[in-house]
Amino acid sequence: MVEPFKNLAWDDFRLIKAIAEAGRLPAAAELLGINHSTVFRRLGQIEATLGVSLFERHRTGYVPTAVGEEMVELASDIDERITGFGRKVAGAEVVPEGEVRVTTSDTLLTHLFTPLFARFREKEPRVRLDIVVSNQALNLSKRDADVAIRATDTPPENLVGRRVARINWGLYGRAADFPSAEEVEVTDLFDRPWVALGDRMAGLKAVRFVHEHVPAEKIVYRISSVLGLAEAIAEGIGIGHLPCFIGNAEPGLTRIASAEPTFATDLWLLTHPDLRHAARIRALLDFLAAEIARDRDFIEGRAGEGRQAGTSADG
Repeated sequence: MVEPFKNLAWDDFRLIKAIAEAGRLPAAAELLGINHSTVFRRLGQIEATLGVSLFERHRTGYVPTAVGEEMVELASDIDERITGFGRKVAGAEVVPEGEVRVTTSDTLLTHLFTPLFARFREKEPRVRLDIVVSNQALNLSKRDADVAIRATDTPPENLVGRRVARINWGLYGRAADFPSAEEVEVTDLFDRPWVALGDRMAGLKAVRFVHEHVPAEKIVYRISSVLGLAEAIAEGIGIGHLPCFIGNAEPGLTRIASAEPTFATDLWLLTHPDLRHAARIRALLDFLAAEIARDRDFIEGRAGEGRQAGTSADG
């Protein structure tokens, strides 16, 4: 007699795991890229094969039974091992070729990395770049991305990489409002209108400073985007803190107070340990590190006012 579990395939485990994660069949179908009726039919077939119910059906959704939980746990283990095998195979490449998925923030992409990516593509035409713009930390262990470019002082312990620069923040205002461009004491500016990043980015040291020291009625504009913050300052809505590589590049802005070292954040290039020796990953990381080293004074706010990141000071 054939044991029931021998008739199960990996896709069956994936389906049960998806239902458990989504809680509803339509959502599970979307995760798997199949239709709702197929999920319903295959779930029935799996339960019939095993002779047990894998889920309790509630009005609020599908909840795994004890057996269902065991199957989900086994599916997670299998998924992790398959993903790990894929990482190791990807890390065995000899020449830079194939796709690299890179995750970074819109701020870093727009003001710093797009020109660098363009030059990398010229150098390594066989490497394709898939850029995922996100302020959330993607799971490199699950291959949501191969490389993460992040401004952080606490990079994830399960990743490896290099710290390539220190991003300084300065206080900026509209150039027309500060024609002398002389640095002033920040405390003398608290009676002016200020713009600031919103609560979603309250963890940044510059944002905490504004919330703790500037009177609430003087913070006249909040926004969840650093790019939007720079535009607000350029339009004269108020003064505010920006990364120096953004503020110094905007001709309509001027830095009105020196960069505060305690606001600075490290810039990291990160990848998973299994991928760090892959030719395409190594080629990208080495290229970016070298380019950023050339532009470090500008990125860290020590030089280059009025120019864009990724361009030389003399041209």
